[in-house]
Amino acid sequence: MAGQKNWEAGLLCSRGGARMRPMRKPCAGARRKTGKTQAVKQKPSDQFSSASKIAADFSRSETLRKTRTLNPDPQRPDGIQVGSPDVPPLYGLKRHSKYLPFSHAEQRLKKSRNYWICTTRPDGRPHSIPVWGFWIDGQVIFGTARSSRKALNLAKNPAVSVHLESGDDVIILEGAAAEVDISDQTILKKLDAASREKYKMPLMVVPEAVFYSVRPRTVLAWTEKDFPNTATRWKFDAKA
Repeated sequence: MAGQKNWEAGLLCSRGGARMRPMRKPCAGARRKTGKTQAVKQKPSDQFSSASKIAADFSRSETLRKTRTLNPDPQRPDGIQVGSPDVPPLYGLKRHSKYLPFSHAEQRLKKSRNYWICTTRPDGRPHSIPVWGFWIDGQVIFGTARSSRKALNLAKNPAVSVHLESGDDVIILEGAAAEVDISDQTILKKLDAASREKYKMPLMVVPEAVFYSVRPRTVLAWTEKDFPNTATRWKFDAKA
């Protein structure tokens, strides 16, 4: 596992999976087809249907969006809706007057060394894997190989969930992956600078490398020691 992870980091680079030859230096690593599946058919009122709705939103997409800029979303600061996570009553969450500031999530997203990327295989089965990556301009950025399982999944369904390592200091981000155009030297230089600062190594790009950005639609955060008092949900899109 350690060898696989170092390789993906070295794409950060360029992980292609356990069958691909590992690289010594790490990088930053890395739709379900629509059909008559229960997840897609879940009622909007279902407390656990958010992931299904995201997948349905993108079920008609044949290709990932291309992004040529990593500039911040100008609507983000004013567009955030803050509240409690949508969970069943038995969790004991109540509306409170004060929630965590979004800077709480941003600090952890920026500092995190590893990001768990959760995607969906074409047959509906889940796939999760840790990668190296960055929080830049309000987006999670990570790289992988086009032949990797997660890249194949994202080619069919760009809906993705990203979470950090801690289960006691939780950050979960949901959104859609968009392919980053690394032929743009401005973007490439920004990613290289971020890699040198965070991982103390230059960005390594191989021919099969592909990079994705995930701008959040929903972010969840809480701390175990103060749950449910700190449980907070930020929405960036009314449909999230």
